[in-house]
Amino acid sequence: MHFDILTLFPEMFTGPLTTSILGKAQMSGLVTVDVWNIRDYALDKHKIVDDTPYGGGAGMVLKADVLVRALEAVQGDSRVPIVYLSPQGRVFSQEMAAQLATLPRLILLSGHYEEIDERVREHWVDFELSIGDYVLTGGELPAMVVVDAVTRLLPGVLGDETSAQQDSFQDGLLDYPHYTRPATFRGKSVPEVLLSGHHGNIARFRLKEALRRTLVRRPDLLEKKDLSTEERQLLEELAAEFSAEGRVNTNESD
Repeated sequence: MHFDILTLFPEMFTGPLTTSILGKAQMSGLVTVDVWNIRDYALDKHKIVDDTPYGGGAGMVLKADVLVRALEAVQGDSRVPIVYLSPQGRVFSQEMAAQLATLPRLILLSGHYEEIDERVREHWVDFELSIGDYVLTGGELPAMVVVDAVTRLLPGVLGDETSAQQDSFQDGLLDYPHYTRPATFRGKSVPEVLLSGHHGNIARFRLKEALRRTLVRRPDLLEKKDLSTEERQLLEELAAEFSAEGRVNTNESD
């Protein structure tokens, strides 16, 4: 997959894109990334990319002519989807990451300052993405988040192909708790079932703990999930446990 990122601050991407999983994915040729400086598409000698908003108001607005010149140069003759990173966009999710991972190429537009000219949003941007209900200085960090989340879902990027499938949100649940050696640390022991070698019991334990964590921390996810018979049975067990303990499950902290 190929990512094109348009930004006013290309230097921000050097570290995140060249280390860890993203760096290895590029070295292996599974992912390629080009970072483009929007300022290079300003034609005046001062490379001005923004201006004051018509009608007055605070902040500066990125100019339509500069942005469109950059987008069209990067897009070329191909009909590549253009995504604008904006707090007004749809909230990015694991499901959306999986959908984007099916594309061969994606253009990410990182805004900055107050906003981009609305004409660019209406006529050149295909859709907008937000990484949460808060405002950042620019779209650079959200662009990094999108590249990271999508890249790790591409075949061959992770050493173990089942890793991405077991991640939180991948099956509509939060991930189950993980343990490793030593089996006992400062009096705290790993659950016995994980040491039993019984794969069926281990799978059931992990599913139940994933349901427990989701029920406690993100019950809204369960409302959207099409539960299997086993998951319904385990939720009934958890409800009985919570009732016996006399606690409100959505207030648990662990």
